[in-house]
Amino acid sequence: MTSEIQHRSLPMLLLQAREAALAVFRPILKQFSLTEQQWRIIRVLNDHPTGEMEAGQIAKECFILSPSLTGVLERMERDGLIQRMRPPYDQRKVMVSLSEHCKTLVDQISPLIEAQYCSIEQQIGIPRLNQLCQELDDLVAGLAPADQVTTRPRGGEASFTVVRSGDGVDVARELVR
Repeated sequence: MTSEIQHRSLPMLLLQAREAALAVFRPILKQFSLTEQQWRIIRVLNDHPTGEMEAGQIAKECFILSPSLTGVLERMERDGLIQRMRPPYDQRKVMVSLSEHCKTLVDQISPLIEAQYCSIEQQIGIPRLNQLCQELDDLVAGLAPADQVTTRPRGGEASFTVVRSGDGVDVARELVR
Protein backbone atom coordinates (compact mmCIF):
# COMPACT_ATOMS: atom_id res chain seq x y z
CA MET A 1 0.00 0.00 0.00
CA THR A 2 1.31 3.44 -0.90
CA SER A 3 0.89 6.56 1.17
CA GLU A 4 -1.68 9.03 -0.08
CA ILE A 5 -0.46 12.58 -0.69
CA GLN A 6 -3.05 15.06 0.50
CA HIS A 7 -2.08 18.06 -1.62
CA ARG A 8 -2.46 18.57 -5.34
CA SER A 9 0.84 18.55 -7.19
CA LEU A 10 1.77 22.23 -7.35
CA PRO A 11 4.66 21.64 -9.79
CA MET A 12 2.37 19.64 -12.11
CA LEU A 13 -0.35 22.30 -11.94
CA LEU A 14 2.19 25.03 -12.73
CA LEU A 15 3.47 23.01 -15.71
CA GLN A 16 -0.09 22.61 -16.99
CA ALA A 17 -0.64 26.36 -16.65
CA ARG A 18 2.65 27.03 -18.44
CA GLU A 19 1.68 24.78 -21.33
CA ALA A 20 -1.78 26.37 -21.60
CA ALA A 21 -0.25 29.85 -21.65
CA LEU A 22 2.48 28.95 -24.14
CA ALA A 23 -0.03 27.34 -26.49
CA VAL A 24 -1.44 30.83 -27.05
CA PHE A 25 1.95 32.28 -27.99
CA ARG A 26 3.65 29.39 -29.84
CA PRO A 27 2.01 30.13 -33.22
CA ILE A 28 3.41 33.67 -33.12
CA LEU A 29 6.90 32.43 -32.30
CA LYS A 30 6.65 29.80 -35.03
CA GLN A 31 5.58 32.47 -37.54
CA PHE A 32 8.86 34.29 -36.85
CA SER A 33 10.96 31.09 -36.62
CA LEU A 34 11.76 31.64 -32.94
CA THR A 35 12.02 29.05 -30.21
CA GLU A 36 10.57 29.60 -26.75
CA GLN A 37 14.11 29.88 -25.34
CA GLN A 38 15.06 32.48 -27.93
CA TRP A 39 11.93 34.50 -27.17
CA ARG A 40 12.64 34.41 -23.44
CA ILE A 41 16.13 35.76 -24.11
CA ILE A 42 14.81 38.42 -26.48
CA ARG A 43 12.12 39.44 -24.01
CA VAL A 44 14.56 39.71 -21.07
CA LEU A 45 17.04 41.76 -23.12
CA ASN A 46 14.30 43.96 -24.56
CA ASP A 47 12.85 44.65 -21.10
CA HIS A 48 16.23 45.35 -19.47
CA PRO A 49 16.82 49.08 -18.85
CA THR A 50 20.24 49.09 -20.56
CA GLY A 51 19.32 46.58 -23.26
CA GLU A 52 22.50 44.68 -22.43
CA MET A 53 23.07 41.86 -19.96
CA GLU A 54 25.77 39.48 -18.88
CA ALA A 55 25.23 35.95 -20.20
CA GLY A 56 25.12 34.50 -16.68
CA GLN A 57 22.31 36.88 -15.71
CA ILE A 58 20.37 35.93 -18.84
CA ALA A 59 20.71 32.26 -17.91
CA LYS A 60 19.38 33.00 -14.44
CA GLU A 61 16.45 35.17 -15.52
CA CYS A 62 15.45 32.90 -18.42
CA PHE A 63 15.86 29.65 -16.47
CA ILE A 64 18.23 28.23 -19.06
CA LEU A 65 21.26 26.24 -17.92
CA SER A 66 24.52 27.98 -18.85
CA PRO A 67 25.79 25.18 -21.15
CA SER A 68 22.48 25.25 -23.06
CA LEU A 69 22.48 29.05 -23.15
CA THR A 70 25.87 29.06 -24.86
CA GLY A 71 24.50 27.07 -27.79
CA VAL A 72 21.31 29.14 -28.01
CA LEU A 73 23.32 32.39 -28.01
CA GLU A 74 25.65 31.04 -30.71
CA ARG A 75 22.68 30.26 -32.96
CA MET A 76 21.04 33.62 -32.19
CA GLU A 77 24.27 35.43 -33.05
CA ARG A 78 24.62 33.40 -36.26
CA ASP A 79 21.02 34.33 -37.17
CA GLY A 80 21.69 38.02 -36.54
CA LEU A 81 19.40 38.31 -33.50
CA ILE A 82 21.99 39.28 -30.88
CA GLN A 83 25.46 40.68 -30.50
CA ARG A 84 27.97 39.33 -28.00
CA MET A 85 31.03 41.13 -26.76
CA ARG A 86 33.61 40.81 -24.05
CA PRO A 87 34.09 44.05 -22.14
CA PRO A 88 37.72 45.23 -22.10
CA TYR A 89 37.63 45.55 -18.30
CA ASP A 90 36.77 41.85 -17.76
CA GLN A 91 37.42 39.31 -20.51
CA ARG A 92 35.69 36.57 -18.49
CA LYS A 93 32.28 38.20 -18.99
CA VAL A 94 30.16 38.01 -22.11
CA MET A 95 27.74 40.89 -22.61
CA VAL A 96 24.73 40.27 -24.85
CA SER A 97 22.45 42.78 -26.58
CA LEU A 98 19.79 42.66 -29.28
CA SER A 99 20.81 43.43 -32.84
CA GLU A 100 19.02 46.14 -34.81
CA HIS A 101 17.44 43.36 -36.88
CA CYS A 102 16.06 41.77 -33.71
CA LYS A 103 14.74 45.10 -32.42
CA THR A 104 12.81 45.42 -35.69
CA LEU A 105 11.55 41.87 -35.20
CA VAL A 106 10.37 42.76 -31.67
CA ASP A 107 8.49 45.74 -33.15
CA GLN A 108 6.70 43.31 -35.49
CA ILE A 109 5.99 40.67 -32.85
CA SER A 110 4.94 42.95 -29.98
CA PRO A 111 1.49 43.86 -31.37
CA LEU A 112 0.73 40.16 -31.92
CA ILE A 113 1.82 39.27 -28.38
CA GLU A 114 -0.21 42.17 -26.97
CA ALA A 115 -3.25 41.01 -28.96
CA GLN A 116 -2.95 37.58 -27.33
CA TYR A 117 -2.74 39.19 -23.90
CA CYS A 118 -5.92 41.15 -24.73
CA SER A 119 -7.55 37.87 -25.68
CA ILE A 120 -6.50 36.32 -22.36
CA GLU A 121 -7.86 39.38 -20.54
CA GLN A 122 -11.18 38.95 -22.35
CA GLN A 123 -11.31 35.27 -21.44
CA ILE A 124 -10.47 35.53 -17.74
CA GLY A 125 -10.76 39.25 -17.02
CA ILE A 126 -8.13 41.88 -16.32
CA PRO A 127 -8.53 41.81 -12.52
CA ARG A 128 -8.18 38.03 -12.45
CA LEU A 129 -5.08 38.08 -14.68
CA ASN A 130 -3.50 40.78 -12.51
CA GLN A 131 -4.36 38.81 -9.38
CA LEU A 132 -2.87 35.64 -10.88
CA CYS A 133 0.37 37.46 -11.75
CA GLN A 134 0.53 38.95 -8.26
CA GLU A 135 -0.05 35.56 -6.64
CA LEU A 136 2.63 33.94 -8.79
CA ASP A 137 5.06 36.76 -7.88
CA ASP A 138 4.24 36.15 -4.22
CA LEU A 139 4.70 32.38 -4.61
CA VAL A 140 8.10 32.83 -6.25
CA ALA A 141 9.21 35.29 -3.56
CA GLY A 142 7.79 33.18 -0.75
CA LEU A 143 9.51 29.99 -1.87
CA ALA A 144 12.84 31.62 -2.71
CA PRO A 145 15.71 30.30 -0.60
CA ALA A 146 17.03 32.57 2.13
CA ASP A 147 19.26 35.36 0.83
CA GLN A 148 18.24 34.77 -2.78
CA VAL A 149 17.58 37.87 -4.82
CA THR A 150 14.94 37.85 -7.53
CA THR A 151 13.79 40.66 -9.77
CA ARG A 152 10.16 40.71 -10.70
CA PRO A 153 8.25 43.15 -12.88
CA ARG A 154 4.94 44.52 -11.67
CA GLY A 155 2.74 44.73 -14.77
CA GLY A 156 4.00 47.79 -16.59
CA GLU A 157 5.38 49.36 -13.44
CA ALA A 158 8.98 49.45 -12.31
CA SER A 159 10.68 46.24 -11.28
CA PHE A 160 11.25 45.31 -7.68
CA THR A 161 14.16 43.43 -6.21
CA VAL A 162 13.01 41.11 -3.46
CA VAL A 163 15.59 39.95 -0.96
CA ARG A 164 14.52 37.11 1.29
CA SER A 165 16.54 37.24 4.46
CA GLY A 166 17.37 34.24 6.59
CA ASP A 167 14.55 35.08 9.00
CA GLY A 168 11.98 35.02 6.18
CA VAL A 169 11.49 38.79 6.06
CA ASP A 170 11.17 40.14 2.53
CA VAL A 171 12.70 43.48 1.69
CA ALA A 172 11.71 45.11 -1.60
CA ARG A 173 13.51 47.93 -3.37
CA GLU A 174 12.12 49.58 -6.47
CA LEU A 175 14.46 49.67 -9.43
CA VAL A 176 14.33 52.80 -11.55
CA ARG A 177 13.71 52.24 -15.25
